[in-house]
Amino acid sequence: MQWKIHGERPIYENPWVNLWMVDVEQPDGHRWEHHVLKLRHLAVAAVVDSEKRVLMMWRHRFITDSWAWELPMGLIEADETPAEAASREVLEETGWTTSDIRPLIYAQPANGITDSEHFVFRADAVEYAGPPSERNESDRIEWIPLSELRGMIDRREIVSSGSLVGVLYLLLDEAGL
Repeated sequence: MQWKIHGERPIYENPWVNLWMVDVEQPDGHRWEHHVLKLRHLAVAAVVDSEKRVLMMWRHRFITDSWAWELPMGLIEADETPAEAASREVLEETGWTTSDIRPLIYAQPANGITDSEHFVFRADAVEYAGPPSERNESDRIEWIPLSELRGMIDRREIVSSGSLVGVLYLLLDEAGL
């Protein structure tokens, strides 16, 4: 059943996050205002080396005051494709360059409240270019064996939706499923 949109208006806008009120009508006729977060879209990169390890960053997120492993990721700029953004983020956040990047999976992490889209890519060809240019992104950068990912997820060492979607699909991809 599809909801009808009768109108929308911005409540708060800035380059990072926009809050809108949307006048919606549900199929049963109930009409109300729904809060919607309009966010810039995200590019995520699952970088795998020849030893079947994935490049991850140990990061602190102040909003939840938590530490976890994440894949390189970031916002897609207006002048770039999602694949270009994923490659740029890998270089900026880790110091590695990618040359063989391809789509892995697409996700809408919370489409009941936000229009955010996550474009997740896989890169298998990498070369170290030097230290990351983004020094505030992570505490450390490591190559994690794919065989350790399930346990890390179980221990809540990987929790961000972009990283979870990417890592889980990467494991399916590796298994040929």
